[in-house]
Amino acid sequence: MILAALDKAVAAGARLKRACELLGLSIRTVQRWRAMGGGEDRRQGPKSTPHNKLTQAEEDAVVEVVKSTKYADLSPRQLVPLLACDGVYLASEPTFYRIMHRRN
Repeated sequence: MILAALDKAVAAGARLKRACELLGLSIRTVQRWRAMGGGEDRRQGPKSTPHNKLTQAEEDAVVEVVKSTKYADLSPRQLVPLLACDGVYLASEPTFYRIMHRRN
């Protein structure tokens, strides 16, 4: 199914590399699927939850800090070091961005 969609996109003028990027695939993965005779998505994702994943309460604490009027105008790049100076560590800068993206 995925291979058929990629073939259709390429036939319509799209570049294979760009179409693969939009699907989150590498060209090598597509080549391997073709060699195996099918186009089903065989990605399985992580097999276990990371041991350091934030709990829901910890994520909520990050959201509350980001939404607070005191820090509303700061980006995570500014906010994380500022909190660290105050002795508070909630999450890393990339984690702040991921939570903000996930929670809009």
